[in-house]
Amino acid sequence: MRADVQDQIISILAREAVMDPADVHPEMSLDELGLDSLGLVEVIFAIEETFDIAVPFNANEPSQSEFDISSVGAIVRAVERLLGGLAPAPAAA
Repeated sequence: MRADVQDQIISILAREAVMDPADVHPEMSLDELGLDSLGLVEVIFAIEETFDIAVPFNANEPSQSEFDISSVGAIVRAVERLLGGLAPAPAAA
C-alpha cells in the first residue's frame, strides 16, 4: 500500500466516522467505524473527488462489485488498482 493513498483514505473515513485518524486501522471494517449506507456514499464521493477516479456504482453490493469495501485496507487496495489503471480485484469470498 502506498502510504499517501492510505493516509488520504484513512483521513476521509475518519472524518465521516467522526474519529481521530490515528484510531482508524487497515483491518477495520466499515461497521467497526460505525459507517452506515449514507456514510458510505459520502466516503465514495470523497474518494472519487480526492483521487479523480470513478468507483463502480455497485461498490456497496459485495456480491456484484469488483471494488472491495470489506475493510479500510481493502478500500485502499481497490483505489490503488483504479489509480494504476487496473480493474479492482474481486473480493475474497
